[in-house]
Amino acid sequence: MERFAIVTGGGGGIGSATALRLAQEGAKVVCADIHLASAQRAVDALGPNGLALEFDGAQADSIEAMVSRAVEHFGRLDILHNNCAVTDPEIQRHDRTAVEIPLDIWQKILDVNLTGYLVTCKHAIPHMIETGSGSIINTASGSGLLGDLVRIAYGTSKAGVINMSRYIATQYGRQGIRCNTIAPGLILTPATERNAPEIKALASRYVLTPRLGTPEDIAALVAFLASDESGFITGECIEINGGKNSCQPHFAEMPVQDLQ
Repeated sequence: MERFAIVTGGGGGIGSATALRLAQEGAKVVCADIHLASAQRAVDALGPNGLALEFDGAQADSIEAMVSRAVEHFGRLDILHNNCAVTDPEIQRHDRTAVEIPLDIWQKILDVNLTGYLVTCKHAIPHMIETGSGSIINTASGSGLLGDLVRIAYGTSKAGVINMSRYIATQYGRQGIRCNTIAPGLILTPATERNAPEIKALASRYVLTPRLGTPEDIAALVAFLASDESGFITGECIEINGGKNSCQPHFAEMPVQDLQ
């Protein structure tokens, strides 16, 4: 059966890779992004199976209009991948500790990363109920599972996404709607390569795999959770981080020869 999907943050590294993977699996995909040009570039790779829409993930009216336009264009909605986030380096720079963070920065990040996800679900779920099924995949982060020295708003927003997804899974599961969360570790998106190149070497010390993650790794997991093959999986938070949280912290400090 043909599926119809919305990918928010669809112009970014993970979003565009996910949109492409879903299209390769036979879905028709709306790439929604605050930067229409980025969304259009992602859609150009999808051909007639894609539609680019501009929206603001911090504005409820904009989110509602985007979902309505998507459903109007394709006729139904089967898959929602909530993936947009505040990525402006200037905002991220101020997302530090509980004492230091300006409250407007805190609110901006929660508006997009958490409330925006809720609003998108709020308007997507009735369309899924109408057709009797749907899969929602929300992007969280390893930062939503563990503390850190900075980015308190980002981590808190992602923790909220994880439990919000469990609530949605509980509230709508009997109506055929599944809701899961993915929690990526460091993923080598163009933005990561551009804004934090020094973190690659540090992160590589903590993963158990020979390489770091790519957007295509995330896309593959989203495609699985969107498919009927994952039909008995809901309310879960799946970490995708090369095993980073599977080992003791001192693992990274041990010489390689001691690990053989």
